Amino acid sequence: MTRPRTTNEKLPADSGPLRLMIIGAHPDDAEYHAGGLAAFYAQAGHKVFMVSVTNGAAGHHKLRGLVLVERRRDEAAKAAAVIGAEHRVLEHPDGELEPTLEIRREIIGHIRTFQPDLLLTHRPIDYHPDHRYTSQLVQDAAYMVTVPAVVPNVPHLARDPIIAYLPDPFQKPYPFRADVAIDVGPVLDRILDMLNCHESQFYEWLPYNRGFLQEVPEEHAARRGWLAERVKSRLRCQADLCRDLLVRTYGDKRGKKVEFAEAFEMCEYGSPLDDAARERLFGFVC
Repeated sequence: MTRPRTTNEKLPADSGPLRLMIIGAHPDDAEYHAGGLAAFYAQAGHKVFMVSVTNGAAGHHKLRGLVLVERRRDEAAKAAAVIGAEHRVLEHPDGELEPTLEIRREIIGHIRTFQPDLLLTHRPIDYHPDHRYTSQLVQDAAYMVTVPAVVPNVPHLARDPIIAYLPDPFQKPYPFRADVAIDVGPVLDRILDMLNCHESQFYEWLPYNRGFLQEVPEEHAARRGWLAERVKSRLRCQADLCRDLLVRTYGDKRGKKVEFAEAFEMCEYGSPLDDAARERLFGFVC
């Protein structure tokens, strides 16, 4: 059980910078699911690396090809710059990702090069094949990052990173089960600033694809307020779903008041999240 923490507790000064890597399928996935945690890490002086495995070329109802790819790369760069994170958009076609050996080797190389303490990715249960296959690629890379004979041109890791799944609403064959929940209210504006950079997605493609494009305001300032209400609603629901875990993490008084939360489920393929690791990776956030 996670012990309650006071808000002024910090990591030991000599613990060194942590390294958070988020591998999503598309250029906005990292910010959408874990923008709050990324903002906390960056704010504390830790390293954040957001990777999109596909180039985002299928994510629009009007734009196509290189024009869209370049626009989404630009949006990803602007979003990462909000918190001073590293970012990379890989070359694989959006909507056509497959968990091949070639891409697995590429993922192994990126993980080894960045050397994350904590690695986040999608669950293998998801509506989008790119999400599912990104998850499989990360899982397949998990042990192999420690094997010297695999991708021998990039030095292997001494141990697996701790790996956790990003949240999703899917129930079968089993629903998302949060092992970590954090209060992202203090960094809500940073989350919104990052998502606001992805104009092609949150103001164009996703509203069109989901049938509410007519609701999107024309003016930029009004758009951000409209997006804020949608994001707040999602993060409130997540807080309510994780209320017991939030109370265990923050204590009864604060835990019951958390309005906006992000949550993560541990993947057993990585290193275990023991008490010491939990304290190191999430203690300064909680």
